[in-house]
Amino acid sequence: MTFKPFANDVDSVGYDGMTVENGTDGISLYGQIKLTRDKSGLKRARWLRDLAASVVQALEAQGDLPESVPPPKPTGRKRNPFA
Repeated sequence: MTFKPFANDVDSVGYDGMTVENGTDGISLYGQIKLTRDKSGLKRARWLRDLAASVVQALEAQGDLPESVPPPKPTGRKRNPFA
């Protein structure tokens, strides 16, 4: 896996129904992944484990983390280009 957690706000990785979106303030996961009792399930479980380990490693490398990240500020209204 070449996903570098918190590196930017543009990377996205998909795997078997699960999507992981990178962000400098947070990582978003959505979709679903089924962990079955077979070799395919083991492969998916290892992928999930490696993803979580890379996020934990990146967070631990930060050192002194804040208690929480403030919510993003609203960017205001933008003109609808289709209107």
